[in-house]
Amino acid sequence: MESSRGNRKCQTGVVVKDKMDKTVVVSVDRTVKHPLYGKYIKRSVKYMAHDDKGECKTGDKVTIVESRPISRMKRWRVNGIVEKAK
Repeated sequence: MESSRGNRKCQTGVVVKDKMDKTVVVSVDRTVKHPLYGKYIKRSVKYMAHDDKGECKTGDKVTIVESRPISRMKRWRVNGIVEKAK
């Protein structure tokens, strides 16, 4: 019997910083429509994500998934690497 955990949020972003041990900083971009002028604006948010194997490097495109609190700042885990940095 499978346990039902519910749907976890999943987002794709680029690794900005990988200097910490088992932690990477991932920048997630999104476009938002301006409420008055209707122009689309780019917004970005940085998340600290848990990288257990330590295989993510700066510039990699990764998917992160929501998880339980791992530390004070980390609430996301690296799910996989979509594209390696060139």
